[in-house]
Amino acid sequence: MSIYHLALFIYNRKLAILMKIDRINRIHELLKSVHNISINELCDTFNVSKNTIRRDIAELEEKGIIRKVYGGIVLAEDESASPEPFASRENRNIEAKKKIARLAASYVQDGDVIYIDSGTTTMHMIPYLTDKHQLTIVTASVHVINAASSYNNLNVIATGGSLYIPSKAFIGQSVIKCLNSYNISKAFLASTGISLEHGATNASPLECEIKHCLVEKSCQKFLMIDHSKIDVASLMSYCDLKDLNYVVMDEKPPAKYLDYFQKYHVQLACPVLKE
Repeated sequence: MSIYHLALFIYNRKLAILMKIDRINRIHELLKSVHNISINELCDTFNVSKNTIRRDIAELEEKGIIRKVYGGIVLAEDESASPEPFASRENRNIEAKKKIARLAASYVQDGDVIYIDSGTTTMHMIPYLTDKHQLTIVTASVHVINAASSYNNLNVIATGGSLYIPSKAFIGQSVIKCLNSYNISKAFLASTGISLEHGATNASPLECEIKHCLVEKSCQKFLMIDHSKIDVASLMSYCDLKDLNYVVMDEKPPAKYLDYFQKYHVQLACPVLKE
C-alpha cells in the first residue's frame, strides 16, 4: 500500500469514527426530546443501514444510556417510561370508568372469547358480564383475574408471564405466545392517552408490545378511555386510531375526533349517543 493510500485509509477511518461518535451523541439527544424512536426512523434520520444503527444501539445499550423496547429504543433513565402507579390511577374518574365499562360490556355476546386489557377502566367490565353464557375471558390483568374469580359462570384464561407491579399485570413473551394461541373475537384495550397525531399511547413499553399484538389480531378492537385521556400523548404509540373498530367513552370527544372517526369508519360509543 502506498503512503498516499495509507494516509487516505487512516483519514477515512478517523472520519468514520468521528461520524459514529457524532451519530451516537445525536441519537442520545434525539431521545431526550422524542422519548422513543424506531430503528427505521433512525436509519432515515442518519441515512445509514440497519446494521450500522444496530451497532450504535448496542454501544448505547452497553453504556446503559438506552434500552431496547418493541420496535425501537427508549432512554434507560427516562422516568416517563415508568407508568404512574396503579393505585394512584385506580380511584380517578371512577363513575366515568364504570359508565364506559358498562357500555363496552353491552357489545359482548354469549360464546365470545374476549381479551380484557390491564387498566383502571377495563377492570370494571366484569360485573357487567355476569349474565353472559359460555363467555371466555383472556387477560393478563391481576385485577380482572381476581374480579372474575368471584363468578362461577365466567371462564378465565390467565396469560401467565412476569408480573409487572406498576400495572398489576403480566408481561413478556409468554403473554404474546398465549395470545397467539387463541381465537379472540373482541379485544377491550386501555390507553393512557390518545391523539390524532400519535394514536393510542401507553406509558409502559413492556405493555405496548402486548397491545400491539392484539391490534394485529383479526378481531374487533374496542378502545376504552374517559375524557381526560383526549389529546394526551404518552411514551409510546401502539396503534393508529384508525386501526380500531370502536372507541368507547364517557363523553363525546371534540369535533376533530368525530370527523376522524367518520373518515376512517371507527364507531364511537358513549352514553350520550345511546340515549
